[in-house]
Amino acid sequence: MSQLTCGFIGLGLIGGSIARALRKSVPGSRIIAYDLNRASLGLALEQHIVDVAAEEIDRRFSCCDYLFLCAPVQKNDANLAAVKKILSPDCLLTDVGSVKSAIHAAVRNAGLEHCFIGGHPMAGSERTGFINSKASLLENIYYILTPTDKVPSEKLENYRQLVEHMGAIPLILDCEQHDYVTAAISHLPHVVASSLVNLVRDSDSADGIMKMVAAGGFKDITRIASSSTTMWQQICLTNTANISRLLGEYIDALTRTKEILDAKDKDGLYDFFDSARIYRDSFISASSGPIKRSFRVSVDIADRTGALAGIVTLLSEHGLSIKNIGITHNRETEDGVLQIEFYEEASLSAAAALLETKGYSPHIQ
Repeated sequence: MSQLTCGFIGLGLIGGSIARALRKSVPGSRIIAYDLNRASLGLALEQHIVDVAAEEIDRRFSCCDYLFLCAPVQKNDANLAAVKKILSPDCLLTDVGSVKSAIHAAVRNAGLEHCFIGGHPMAGSERTGFINSKASLLENIYYILTPTDKVPSEKLENYRQLVEHMGAIPLILDCEQHDYVTAAISHLPHVVASSLVNLVRDSDSADGIMKMVAAGGFKDITRIASSSTTMWQQICLTNTANISRLLGEYIDALTRTKEILDAKDKDGLYDFFDSARIYRDSFISASSGPIKRSFRVSVDIADRTGALAGIVTLLSEHGLSIKNIGITHNRETEDGVLQIEFYEEASLSAAAALLETKGYSPHIQ
């Protein structure tokens, strides 16, 4: 891919991760960035991610082939007005927001539809800011593109190729369809996770027993509640109709589930859990996409010196390569649960069989 000049208006977690991915995948690229956080810009310069740190949105951005709007959603209108004054006729303007209809409307009002393709890299973290950005955040994630009707097809194809080059999976959608889809699989889950955390907080005893014993399941499904408060406030204020509609349907579904539970409907409860299991498992059976099957085994181990080392040594001696490993303490006893992840199914099966012969009780997840 030929040398590119890319500009960033905002250099937080997502903008910084795209900049890092560009630096890695297009080594000859030139990157110009503007951000209100001078410390972030300083760090980006120090790490050679950014070539030019701009104090304002000025003519230095006029040489850009791509200009990424990565500031908070509520700043887009003001930034678009500034960008319009300095934008090159050949530049492709894009954004990274998780709501697309609002930015498309703002772009239309600014008369910039001919050069705009909305972008949404479906990645994130509960940690924010450039300091937490990383190129790997874009690897094998869906990067949704929402072109206007007026943008040339050649620009769309070039952008699609650039997204692929950065390691992501481009997916082209209409902006309205995007907002409904992301409301269901991204925005609503954050609302649900935060609601569940607040429910436990309000239901907990004075001595905080629920908080103290909160185990893996609760932590797994509420992790996203630790995300940026301001960002999710803005998302809910810009994609309100879709989130509200789906939240209403979810409330209806919970009501039906409560009726099944109150009736102690054995078959109904089985169908409820089994249908969810089957559909969720189909996500990781797909040939492409960011949700891949993980090859993990859990093993109960005593919380004593050498317990972890013994298992790691055993697996290593038999040529089994470990991808990830961790200990979860969520039991009433002092013992822990060791979770080991492998790169492929064959290693998982061999490890489980080996551990069983050595007296452990492995459980494949």
